[in-house]
Amino acid sequence: MPNFLPIAYFENQFVPFSEAKVSIATHALHYGTGAFGGMRGIRDPQNSQQILLFRLDDHCQRLSNSAKFLGYDLPADKIRHILVEFVKKNQPKQSFYLRPFVYNSGLGLSPRIHNIEKDFFVYGLELGDYMSPNGVSCRISSWYRQEDRSLPLRGKISGAYITSALAKTEAVESGFDEAILMNSRGKVCEASGMNVFIVRNGKLITPGFEEDILEGITRDSVIKIARDLGIETIQRPIDKSELFIADEVFLCGTAAKISPVKKVENYQLSTERPLTEKLREKLTAITENRDPDYQDWVLAIPLDS
Repeated sequence: MPNFLPIAYFENQFVPFSEAKVSIATHALHYGTGAFGGMRGIRDPQNSQQILLFRLDDHCQRLSNSAKFLGYDLPADKIRHILVEFVKKNQPKQSFYLRPFVYNSGLGLSPRIHNIEKDFFVYGLELGDYMSPNGVSCRISSWYRQEDRSLPLRGKISGAYITSALAKTEAVESGFDEAILMNSRGKVCEASGMNVFIVRNGKLITPGFEEDILEGITRDSVIKIARDLGIETIQRPIDKSELFIADEVFLCGTAAKISPVKKVENYQLSTERPLTEKLREKLTAITENRDPDYQDWVLAIPLDS
């Protein structure tokens, strides 16, 4: 069982995690009418009396935007305030993951987003490496990513993640670590909960938003870091066959950070990953607040001594 942080935010107050419970009749449980965020926090390696959160404002804005799809007006600055207080109350000692969640909290039967109560909770858990830093194996999923015309994919809508769950389990049960989903047009989309990048001839390539991907914050960070490092980045459709002959492939996300791919289907990829490692080292330095050029991406929260 995960090591959950002791305090949760639930029904407008901070309570022990064990007391934060919802009814079995909760609307979001039955119809997927929720949306979530996720962000990492670490103890500052240079100052153990403060916690570092990466791109907090961007995470809060994305969750606020996701809430709009549910008809819920939840300002980003309110989310931010609650998350900062959450960290101060828990004072986590290990690297951790925050999970804020907005949802239809009413007990009605009809699938809808109008005329039903909304709510917001936050919990956290200790989290080290989500995926192996040495590389993961991926299979092409038999499940396809949904289309934005049928589901608001620019939000992290909880109901959409049934596809991710099916794809992940299919991959693991067939001997792989992770799944890569194609979109309805047969182009590479994303992994079960991560964006996809490939490297070919020294250029970084990733699917664009028109390929039904999530607007990943780590993805955006990688693109901006690559630009600053002088690495040409192209956003365009990627064919399945390109995964097999790419010089490098990696996945990225809040939990996964930057995770190299060592194998796709039965195609072994190179163990030499210079561009992936360069980006990963840079991102690690930034999240640990060791890079003065990106300090506006990191919020340091002082803790009680």
